[in-house]
Amino acid sequence: MAGGKAGGTGEEVLIEFVIHGNVARVTAIHVASGTEVAIVGPAHAPRVTLEAAVSRKLAYVMGKEKGTS
Repeated sequence: MAGGKAGGTGEEVLIEFVIHGNVARVTAIHVASGTEVAIVGPAHAPRVTLEAAVSRKLAYVMGKEKGTS
């Protein structure tokens, strides 16, 4: 599990990678709000690509929760 900052906002986000055969499940959790999202992608995809995708999804979901998508 890795920690990082949410889109430069300075808010902590935990990112977890779980590999099951040819599939990677990537989960991101916004620590302050507890918002959690997950994506599934190919296990051979670059880690940075999967991390970027799950970060974009987290930003989208958090924006939607605030009423701005």
